[in-house]
Amino acid sequence: MLLAGCAGDVKGVLLPVSSSATDTSKVTMLVATTRAPDEDAGVLFSGERGKPAFAEITVSLPPGTRRKVGEVQWPSRLPGDPETEFVTLKVEKLDRAQAVSRFHKAVVKVPKRRVMVFIHGFNNRFEDAVYRFAQIVHDSNANVVPILFTWPSRGSIFAYGYDRESGNYSRTSLENLLQDLARDPAVGEVSILAHSMGNWVTMEALRQMAIRNGSIPPKIANVMLAAPDVDVDVFRSQISDIHGKLPRFTVFVSQDDRALAVSRRVWGSTARLGAIDPDVEPYRTELAQTGITVLNLTKLRSGDSLNHGKFAESPEVVQLIGSRLVEGQPITDSRVGLGERLMQVTAGTAAAVGTAAGLAISAPIAVVDPHTRRNFNDTIEQVGRSVGDAGQATGEAVTAPFEAGAPSGR
Repeated sequence: MLLAGCAGDVKGVLLPVSSSATDTSKVTMLVATTRAPDEDAGVLFSGERGKPAFAEITVSLPPGTRRKVGEVQWPSRLPGDPETEFVTLKVEKLDRAQAVSRFHKAVVKVPKRRVMVFIHGFNNRFEDAVYRFAQIVHDSNANVVPILFTWPSRGSIFAYGYDRESGNYSRTSLENLLQDLARDPAVGEVSILAHSMGNWVTMEALRQMAIRNGSIPPKIANVMLAAPDVDVDVFRSQISDIHGKLPRFTVFVSQDDRALAVSRRVWGSTARLGAIDPDVEPYRTELAQTGITVLNLTKLRSGDSLNHGKFAESPEVVQLIGSRLVEGQPITDSRVGLGERLMQVTAGTAAAVGTAAGLAISAPIAVVDPHTRRNFNDTIEQVGRSVGDAGQATGEAVTAPFEAGAPSGR
């Protein structure tokens, strides 16, 4: 009950509100998803796997005087207040023909007919991806047609393996989307922005596309990999399979990314791509040879205590993305915000490990996206069933940060 009552943990935020407010901003996006539909209209799509589906969603953002660039202001209750919070104005499920028609109507209104496709990361519920992408599109001021590709993530810290396999399940659907965009004569240019585990889905889709076509179509001009949770050796292999001219690749890295540090230990890899130091060998030479640009965000400070979402939460970075896309230039100079405490659950028991941020669990270890308070309920319930006598200790470890005073908001 304590966890369920945390402020900001509101289910059903995609249920449209009846009215908006003055001076608000609106972002309308097309959605392509491999998630299964949810019976709750305010949830729309669940974390389970389903057939490819489409939708169009309009999100309202509060006036600029009421929010900071890089932040998602989650509703504290339903209906949300458009004066101070993100709210949903319109939701419409579409079939494929309707989605193509809406897309064509939108793309002709955009300079150079630019499209941006966003692929979210691990532990994202459907609404997480929708509101985060709306924030990125608005704050970057990128004049593009936004398309959200969202794959089945259960939004649970215990579902790291499920999410990973869902990425594999969805890579061909993402490839099909990119193939359709590249072949569409109405499209001028496509940019891809992926975050965290979404980079695995993206690189696999691009690799398949390159093998199938012989190369990546030139319309796919920009590929932006933010905090990629991909093994460096695997990335080398994926790039080597892509023949012909590469799109403009930009990798956003941060050596203080705590989420990727946990992932590296989980997978036993030497390095995750999103945490490399691009100034040391062999990365310096390899990146120069492939023409991949790296934006090192290590010294950049943001509100993300795991340093895993800097690309979206930093005003400087998100605006840089938009300005470079509009100018057609390369970028050269996880509700993703994460909690205030790191816990470790191993061998069926739980113990606090100081004041670092996030959560690690065994089999496999995963990093918490903490703003989904419901995840902690899932944690207690599932751990309680699996650890028997250790359940009480687990519950105490997980709830300790809240008893000490949990941060409000999502």
